[in-house]
Amino acid sequence: MFRPQSNRRNIIILAFTLVVVMLGYGMVIPIIPFYVEEMGAGGAELGLLVASYAVMRLIFGPMWGSLSDRVGRKPVLMIGVFGYATTMLFFGLATQLWMLFMARILAGLLSSATSPTTLAYISDSTAEEDRGGGMGILGAAVGLGTILGPGLGGWLSGDSLARPFFLAAALSLVAVALIFLLLPESLPPEKRRSVTLSLSNFSVREVGATRVRANALQAVLTGPIGGLLLVAFLVTCGVTTFYGIFGLYVLERFGYGPVEVGTMLMVMGLVSAVAQGALCGPLTRRRGELWVIRVGLGVGAGSFLLIMLADSFSWLLVTTGFFFMVTALLMPALTALTSKWTTLEQGITMGLSNSAMSLGRIAGPLWGGFAFDLNISYPFWSGTVILLAGFVVSLVRLNGERVPEHDATLKPAK
Repeated sequence: MFRPQSNRRNIIILAFTLVVVMLGYGMVIPIIPFYVEEMGAGGAELGLLVASYAVMRLIFGPMWGSLSDRVGRKPVLMIGVFGYATTMLFFGLATQLWMLFMARILAGLLSSATSPTTLAYISDSTAEEDRGGGMGILGAAVGLGTILGPGLGGWLSGDSLARPFFLAAALSLVAVALIFLLLPESLPPEKRRSVTLSLSNFSVREVGATRVRANALQAVLTGPIGGLLLVAFLVTCGVTTFYGIFGLYVLERFGYGPVEVGTMLMVMGLVSAVAQGALCGPLTRRRGELWVIRVGLGVGAGSFLLIMLADSFSWLLVTTGFFFMVTALLMPALTALTSKWTTLEQGITMGLSNSAMSLGRIAGPLWGGFAFDLNISYPFWSGTVILLAGFVVSLVRLNGERVPEHDATLKPAK
């Protein structure tokens, strides 16, 4: 266990690393549409670019976490951050569409090493009573980078679209240096997981346990939890249908540039953070998660149409801000209700929930980009339909009753 003063320093280094990575992620969002437009591509290509990042994080995030259990946290963290610096530099130097795709895919692959590894580092190096505070600091770092990144990227790209990427690469190299010089390894060799597996590791009882879990999973997915997972997929799909093509939409309809797009995305991030931090708790305590989910889906669907009616920068800012305020309430309510209703282990349940949302983040931009090329209003109409479908599912599948806990078929094997 580290001394308190040393541990504070380690948390600061990890928080700085996450801020840098999320700043880079946020900087990319308002700039990618203009890169794509300069290279003669359209909405379909933009949707593929956005989705490719989510695909890489979905596939490789668990792999990086598993690798850090075997070789230690520090080397995996350094590989992830140094690789991310390289991809940002590559992005800034890109002159062709394939280079953008290569940079985006590698960024998703390598940046997915940072979040699970930093969280594992905190778990290794802090006492249980201090762990929540450490996780909270890292969560705040992620939020800070996500909120400030779009605005910073938009403002810095006024003269050169490549400048924000070079800054992100430089900051990432600073983070690598801090990790290499000042951050100690948190997982000693004797606590690392062996990479060798053999049939002797598995017993008949464990095979039976696996079958029980499979039966439990099937039963849960056909019950209320399955409905919640479907709603989580539809929410993320509907929101990212719009989010993925937002830059191209305002470029084509209003002629706005990266500065305006970055400013609007930063405001959206601030509104979402305030809604989740200040509104979600009181609303769910007073009216319940299910009420928040249903109202959020219904109002969110209508908000899509309001965005299409906006005819000025100020009204676009108001309508998109309102849309993100409403939809920001959905995911915390869905996650909380899923945790309450589940009869599986919490880790398995949250993994299923994250997978459903990740699939939505992949499907949404892909469809949004394709629909945008057909007509710039189609992503909004389809987003409305998707959220309304989620509202219908919430009425039909979510009846406010959880599966009884005494049903033995749903219990994990001991």
